[in-house]
Amino acid sequence: MNFTAIGLMSGTSLDGLDICLATFNKEDSRWRYQILHAETVAYPPEWERKLRNATEISSTGLLALNAEYGFYLGEQADRFIKKYSVQGLDLIASHGHTVFHQPERKFTLQIGDGRAIKISTGIPTVYDFRSQDVLMGGNGAPLVPIGDQLLFSGYGACLNIGGFANISFSENNKRRAFDICPVNFVLNKFARQLGKNYDEDGQIAENGIINITILSALNQLAYYQLSPPKSLGSEWVEDHMNALLKNETTENIIATFTEHTAVQISNVIKNHRLKTVLVTGGGAYNKYLIKRIKALSDAEIIIPETGLIEFKEALIFAFMGVLKMKGEINILCSATGSPANHSAGTLV
Repeated sequence: MNFTAIGLMSGTSLDGLDICLATFNKEDSRWRYQILHAETVAYPPEWERKLRNATEISSTGLLALNAEYGFYLGEQADRFIKKYSVQGLDLIASHGHTVFHQPERKFTLQIGDGRAIKISTGIPTVYDFRSQDVLMGGNGAPLVPIGDQLLFSGYGACLNIGGFANISFSENNKRRAFDICPVNFVLNKFARQLGKNYDEDGQIAENGIINITILSALNQLAYYQLSPPKSLGSEWVEDHMNALLKNETTENIIATFTEHTAVQISNVIKNHRLKTVLVTGGGAYNKYLIKRIKALSDAEIIIPETGLIEFKEALIFAFMGVLKMKGEINILCSATGSPANHSAGTLV
């Protein structure tokens, strides 16, 4: 059976809304996909400000923003549908935008009410993919390993480098997955202090000087000694990292944190003896970071075509929506730490 779905993804790096239209079909017990159209809608300054400051507003303000952002997502999806004259669309699957993620307290919040998307487009919508897993005792992350397992099993591992780096791979016949470390969530913050949206090609890092004291303190953070499954959020960065990223020039902090990222990613690659690693997400464009990962590990680092680099997560959320509509498992407990595989998301 063939499905046509749109995936909507907004990451913690706030570089924009990813929209991906794809078809999915299952032949001989194997799922296949094709990306038909995809684009990133850069957030207008007002929306970037609203989302960046969402953790600071009142509870009533957050409820209003949840609805407002839901209608914004619906408007963007409707514009996309009309732009590409999309026909036969089965569903829209929306990740939403993460504001809070505290699984240890049994909650996670991705704003962007899916009912508003449904009202705006008239298309069945799946949203709120993480809450059920957190309530079950899981981390609610990472979620993309189901797509890695069913759509990208030809690679030894799938590494996404976005606001945070996460990885998934098969080990002992189970899909293992976890967040490795913050990346662009931190790097972009310091790049903005230099008047840039991000460190293009890693040029700032390459020309900076690594502060060995800060690097050592970062690498000794307790999170890196925890066994997976495990996940990270903005609150963790604020509680454990921000105090370390001081008393140094902005350029050198970027250089130091880039090296920290390369060390942590390469440690995971080496510790799990991964041979081929597919790299996607905005960090795949950071040439200096990729160069350092290659230098510190023995794996073959594979950078795919632009479409997959930029839209793999949106593609997989579209796929997760298809699985939800079919009533099939779309969350792997081996990745999130919940007690059982399950089918998550709210369908409206």
